[in-house]
Formats: sequence, structure tokens, C-alpha cells
Amino acid sequence: MQVIQLHHPYQVQQIVPCDIVLALGFFDGVHKGHQEVIVRAKQIAQQRHLKCAVLTFNQHPRIVFQKAKNIKYLSTNDQKAQLLAKLGVDIVYFVDFTSAFAKLVPQQFVQEYIVNLHAKVVVAGFDYTYGPKEVATIDKLPLYANQRFEVVKVNCHKESQYKVSSTRIRKDLELGKIERANALLGRPYQTQGYVIHGDARGRTLGFPTANIQTSPSTLLPAPGIYIVQIEVNKRWYHAMASIGHNITFENHRPLTVEINILDFCEEIYGEFVTVNWLHRLRDEIKFTSVQALINQLQEDEKNTRAYFKEEC
Repeated sequence: MQVIQLHHPYQVQQIVPCDIVLALGFFDGVHKGHQEVIVRAKQIAQQRHLKCAVLTFNQHPRIVFQKAKNIKYLSTNDQKAQLLAKLGVDIVYFVDFTSAFAKLVPQQFVQEYIVNLHAKVVVAGFDYTYGPKEVATIDKLPLYANQRFEVVKVNCHKESQYKVSSTRIRKDLELGKIERANALLGRPYQTQGYVIHGDARGRTLGFPTANIQTSPSTLLPAPGIYIVQIEVNKRWYHAMASIGHNITFENHRPLTVEINILDFCEEIYGEFVTVNWLHRLRDEIKFTSVQALINQLQEDEKNTRAYFKEEC
């Protein structure tokens, strides 16, 4: 899969010189609703012997339009590209969402980012916009197309009568409803980061942990204890994870992600790891004694092993 970064105004030679079916969307998390758009685009591309391409953005439009800060994402751009590749996408155009790009009127967007990308068919969700909602909806796109390309609208994807959306998935994660979020994503929620040094307190408790430094823009599930899988050096392990402030030992500590890998004793500082979040065991608790904490951790481990035994 080709990944191409475009900064407005882009150079013509950056564009792949072949006709394409183009899927439009931000696709944060590439959830089930997004997947429906991509799969539809891929099917049309195969039927017409064309390449399947995606046009997306490097950052959320709200950063420019609403001056939003500290936006949390369900996927990094690298993760998004990997997920799109798994769905069979041939080309991904990541457009830098800047003030200059945001100022494009619908006619300019259509000419420069659809027609000039050699799109013969455009596929997008029912709520996709490319400018002010009054004039730039997917229903109005055929007018701007002026018979230069076809437009395919994908209707709302629902699960249990609720619209599948990145906003809903974020809310579920913030509430710790990890399994519901996973159901909407169509896969386990995934975060990545580097293993860094921590307080090494877990070793003294009999539960050594890998401390994971994640990007500030990554949305973490709600504080608590979770059952997870962790990938280290291309191998997956069963584990239990804590997201929290270590409130048993002192107050006002920063939020940390600590993972106890079952039956694992290697040092992995500096490794870049991937974590699949599977199930929430409990809230973060402030214990009255260290022994009470150890007792609970032993129970957490027991429940974690039982979970994986049942899954197998």
C-alpha cells in the first residue's frame, strides 16, 4: 500500500497517475461504520479493475476550525494506515489539515482532491462534509461532480439501534466499557507505546510491571484494572494492566499505564509495544495496606488466567 502525505498546495507529481475509487473520511479508529465505507469502495474498485484509495487527514479538523486542544484519538496515523491496508486499500492520501486547506470552497476541494486525484467513483458516509454543512454534504456532491465521477453514499451503520461513531466509542472507553467499544470497533481497542522505567514497586509486591509511555494524544480507557494482550518483539502475551494514579501509596501521582505480563521475566525497557484492551476487571482502589493490595492482585491474576482459559 502506498502512503502519500499531501500539504496544500501539493505537487502534481505526488499523485499516483491512475484512475481510482476514492473513499472519503477521517476514519479515526477505523470502526465498523468506517469499514463499511472502505469495503464498499474496495468492492467497486475490484469490479471496475481500479485502485482503491482513501483520502483522510493528518489531524482532526476541529483543531483548525474550533481551535480545539488536547484532542484524543482512537488511532495514530500509523495505526490507521495499517488498518486500511488490512482492508485492501491500495493508496492512502494523508492531507495536512491546515488553515490554507480549510479555506477551500467545495468546488476547489472537488477539483483538487477528487478530480485531480483521478477519482472515477467517490464513496463516503452519509454524514461526510467537505465544507459548510449547508452547501457541502454528500447529497450535494453529485452537483459538484458535474458527471465527472460517480458518488456512492453509505448509510448509517447501527449496532443495537445506536449509530456506530468515533464519538460513541470514545465515550464508552472513557466509561471503561471496553467490550462495548470493542464491539463497535470490530476488534480489540489498541494502544501503543514505549516501555520506560517506573518505580519498580511492582517487583516488591511480586507483580513486576512494564510501564508504558503512550502518546499524549492517545485516548486511554478509564482508570482501572484490565485484562489485556501485549505484543513484545512480534510475540503476543497474556497480561493484566493498570491505568491509574497508584493511590494506595500516595496522592496526586500522574496517570500511569502498568502491565504485568503473565509468566514473563525478561527486561524489555525501550521496546515499542502494542496493547489490546479486552476486559475491565475492576475500578482502581485505594487499599488500607500493602497486603490487602497483594491479595487483590492475586485475585486479579486468577481472574485473568481464567479469562484466557475460557477464551481458548
